[in-house]
Amino acid sequence: MELSLSAFVMAAQASGGLTTDTVNNLHRAYDKRPQAAQLTSTPALLHPGVMAHKLPPGEGGSQMGDGWLGQRGIDGFAGYNYTQYPYQYPYLGSAAGGAVTSVPSTQTYQLIDSPVTTSAETPYSPSPPLKENGSSASAPVAGRGTKRPKRPQPSPGPESDLERVFVWDLDETIIIFHSLLTGSYAQRYGKDPPSSVSLGLRMEEMIFNLADTHLFFNDLEECDQVHIDDVSSDDNGQDLSNYNFATDGFHAAANNANLCLATGVRGGVDWMRKLAFRYRRMKEIYSNYRNNVGGLLGPQKRDQWLQLRQEIENLTDQWLTLALKSLSIINSRNNCVNVLVTTTQLVPALAKVLLYGLGGVFNIENIYSATKIGKESCFERIVSRFGRKCTYVVVGDGRDEESAAKQMNWPFWRISNHSDLAALHHALDLSYL
Repeated sequence: MELSLSAFVMAAQASGGLTTDTVNNLHRAYDKRPQAAQLTSTPALLHPGVMAHKLPPGEGGSQMGDGWLGQRGIDGFAGYNYTQYPYQYPYLGSAAGGAVTSVPSTQTYQLIDSPVTTSAETPYSPSPPLKENGSSASAPVAGRGTKRPKRPQPSPGPESDLERVFVWDLDETIIIFHSLLTGSYAQRYGKDPPSSVSLGLRMEEMIFNLADTHLFFNDLEECDQVHIDDVSSDDNGQDLSNYNFATDGFHAAANNANLCLATGVRGGVDWMRKLAFRYRRMKEIYSNYRNNVGGLLGPQKRDQWLQLRQEIENLTDQWLTLALKSLSIINSRNNCVNVLVTTTQLVPALAKVLLYGLGGVFNIENIYSATKIGKESCFERIVSRFGRKCTYVVVGDGRDEESAAKQMNWPFWRISNHSDLAALHHALDLSYL
C-alpha cells in the first residue's frame, strides 16, 4: 500500500521523530523523486545520530528521515542487527518497534601487521602553490650544465570523480584510548577499571615511544603543524639518505630562538629547511610502514604491540574492528575517501594511526591536526582542497566536530556506542551512504 508524503510526515511528527529541517528536506527530496519511487508503508530507518542537513541522494537515491537512502529503498534496514551488539532502530509510521531479527555479520577482522589492503590507494593532497607566472613555486631552477636536487612535490590534487568525503574523528570514534586512561569506558560497560587504565597507559607509552624514536616528536613537539605538507615549500629536496638529524643543530636552535611558539612563526631559512626535512622523513616513514608497523617496531616490540592490541580489542568488545569495517568499505570505493581530523597533535596522531592499524585506510595526506586551529578551520581547509562539489559526511562523538559540521552544513553521524558503529557499517554496506 502506498503512503503519501503528507501522511508519512504527519505520522512521523506525531511520534516526535522528524525535525523541521528534516521535513523540509523530505519535501524537497520527494518532489525530485521519480514517479516509480514513491514512499511505501514500509517502516523507514531513522538513525538518531544523523543530522539532516544536505547529504545529496546521488543517482536514484531518496531521502528518508534523517539520512539519505540509496536505490534499494528503505526495506534493507528492516530487521537488521548484529548478534554481538543487539540494538533496535527507531521506526516511523509503524508500530513494529519490537525486537529485531539478528543477522550475523559475515565480515571478520584479524589482528595482523597489515590490517587493511585495498586497491584504492590514490592519494588526495594539495597541489603545490603556483607563482603568478603560472610556474610551480617549488620547482627547482637549474642552470645550463648543472644539476640541482629535485624538490619533493606534494601529491596531485583530487580527481574529478571524487564524490564523497568522510571526515572522521579519532579518539572515542574509531579508537578507544582516552576513556581507557580515565577508566570511564570500563565504568560505562561494566569492565574492570584498573585493567582498562593499565591498557591505556601501556598504549600511551607505546605511542610516545614511537613518536619520539621514529617521528621526531622530541624535536617537533613545540613545532606542530596542521598537515604533513605545511612546510614542504621550505624543503630544497636534499638527499636525506645519509643525513644526520641528531647533529644538525635543529633542536638547539629551536630552544635558543623560541622559533616554534605558534603557527605561522617562522625561523631562518636554514632552520625552516631542517624542519621541512623532518616532516619529509616522517612522511616517508609513515608511507613505507603504514601496512607493516611490525617492521618499524622490530620483532620484540612487534609481539608486545600485537598482544596489547588484542587485549584492548577484547576489553572494548571489538570496537576498532567495527570501525575498521566502515573505514574499509569507504577506502575500497574509487569515488570516496577517508579523512581524519583529530585534536591530537599531528606527530602523536600519526603514531596512534599506525599503532591502531589504521594506516591502510588513511593516507598521510588525509590526516589533519586541529590542535591549534580548531576543527572548523580544518574542515574549511578540506573543502578548499577537495572542492564544493563533493558531499561531506562527518563521523564523530564530540561536540567539537558536531558544531563544526553544523557550521559547514554537513551531515553528522554520531558515534556513541557499538550500535552506532554497526549501523554505520550497515548503511555503507548497503550503499545508503
